[in-house]
Amino acid sequence: MATEDDQQRTGAGNGAAASASAGATASASASAPAGASTGAQAQPDLPGSRPLVPSIDVDDEETRYLAPIGPTEPSEARRAQSSAAQAPAMPETAEELERQIRELEARLKGMLAGAGDRALDAGGAAAGEPSTERSPRGGGAASELPLPEPGAARDVLSTDFYLRQWGRAGMRSRVEEVDEFGFDPKYEARYRPLFDFLHKHYFRIDLEGIEHIPGEGRCLVVSNHSGGPIPYDGLMLRTAVRREHPGQRELRWLAEDFVYYLPFAGTIMNRLGAVRACPENAERLLAGERLVAVFPEGVQGIGKLYKDRYRLQRFGRGGFIRLCLRTRTPLVPCAIVGAEETNPLLYRIEHVTRALGIPYLPVTATFPALGPLGLVPAPTKWKIRLAEPMRFDAYGPEAADDQILVRRLAERVRTTIQGLIDDTLATRKSIWFG
Repeated sequence: MATEDDQQRTGAGNGAAASASAGATASASASAPAGASTGAQAQPDLPGSRPLVPSIDVDDEETRYLAPIGPTEPSEARRAQSSAAQAPAMPETAEELERQIRELEARLKGMLAGAGDRALDAGGAAAGEPSTERSPRGGGAASELPLPEPGAARDVLSTDFYLRQWGRAGMRSRVEEVDEFGFDPKYEARYRPLFDFLHKHYFRIDLEGIEHIPGEGRCLVVSNHSGGPIPYDGLMLRTAVRREHPGQRELRWLAEDFVYYLPFAGTIMNRLGAVRACPENAERLLAGERLVAVFPEGVQGIGKLYKDRYRLQRFGRGGFIRLCLRTRTPLVPCAIVGAEETNPLLYRIEHVTRALGIPYLPVTATFPALGPLGLVPAPTKWKIRLAEPMRFDAYGPEAADDQILVRRLAERVRTTIQGLIDDTLATRKSIWFG
């Protein structure tokens, strides 16, 4: 009967365990939320399973990922905070604005330089050339690599070579002080010693009547034009006024249109102080109270043959007279003697060159026989004479529309300049020594 007693004791123990397990399950179900208890199914109590642990509230967890209920527009305070964070800081002073512009320009130059270097590296790699390591651009002048020298004929024929040699070197030599007409003070100062040498030692220019040019204010200097392949009279007149005028006034001269059709010539002339000849440019210069020089003979004066030297050609339609009448500008007649013999023009070839935009091809004793060496001017003695100013204030600006008056005044100025030339030639003893 021991077996029956054992079975009874075993059944009682199992019943107690079942009762304890049911009580634990009931207590867990009571502590869990109603939604969780209804959706969950009772799982069998397997041997070795872990006891059930209450989880966090599902509703609380989901609320963290739900949008708030209410108006979607931001409040005024948040809108002001967002706009203040996004709006760039405005510069308080002009110096601060200039500093920001400089920083943007530096960043843009760095980006462009990096893009150009990558393009050159890609081109070299495609051609089978080994790529070299480039230093950063932001390190100043010390970090810039020198321009490569041409190593082979294929390098010279490549467009990348000219991009490196002329493009970068040209951009490095430019400054930001270029005026509206293209004058570059840094570029002109670089060649100023050469111009001073030509003025003082090569042409040995004598300037008379510099006191007739006012110390300030607008003034128009009207002069004869020298013949030859390259007219040096405008540049030498500018150098003479700058060196000998008490106020060292800066003279700007008007250059002919055909000069700007020549390769590089127009850009070089502009950077040295020349301005393209047209009434609008002249009027803008005089409106800025500047000293301006004009050569009314134009291309006809440059193309004079040696046998016609120092004989003034027709002064156009008197545009310089209209300019003086409209702007009430004093006019100073000027005569330049000695420039006609620097490159004596013997013949002109005109038929072939008109298609190229050039009025003629000059033929001198040395050009084109000696090539570029034939353009070197002869060291003749120059004399520049300035007459007393001529004023036309009594006529008024409306007189500029009177064609007869304009031509009469232009002929009067032409006669005055021709008289100055004849007087200077009469006193000159030698072309070389004056």
